[in-house]
Amino acid sequence: MKKYLGILVTALLLSACSNDDWRTASREPAGIAPNPKEVSEAVIEFYAADAFSWRGWFAVHSWVATKEKGASEYTVYEVTGWRVKRGLPALYEYKTSTPDRYWFGSKPEKVLSITGIKAEALIPKITSAVARYPWANEYTVFPGPNSNTFPTWVGLQVPELGLDMPFSAIGSGYADNDE
Repeated sequence: MKKYLGILVTALLLSACSNDDWRTASREPAGIAPNPKEVSEAVIEFYAADAFSWRGWFAVHSWVATKEKGASEYTVYEVTGWRVKRGLPALYEYKTSTPDRYWFGSKPEKVLSITGIKAEALIPKITSAVARYPWANEYTVFPGPNSNTFPTWVGLQVPELGLDMPFSAIGSGYADNDE
């Protein structure tokens, strides 16, 4: 019996490590964000998707997207470690019409979605919080700061969001370490 258990564990580990290369993993839109060309109202979305490869068994990667009223694109804010390794800030901001792209093969889920007048009122507060993020140039997988520390910190700065991060948002507790 031990032999079969060992084979099963080995097969599971090998299958987790044989995922597609990150360069070929899906980055397609998940189709869960309001289309900015069809929805004129303001939108706030927080997303989380399983981390790449075996890390997804334990943790998620999370990010924030906002769309001003009447805007044709979202502004996405996220933190990634590979940017720091390249001498760039961990915090990255970009414009896109598809803020709900797969996270290297993993379909995102909405952690929070706010639309309309409430979103309109909260977007300037989010933008201000992003500008004050204390670890914009840092990334540490554990205990943080990392991709989950960032949205959690924004949620702490803008409590009206009512953000409740998933349990697997490892590093979200680091946000309480605001300097």
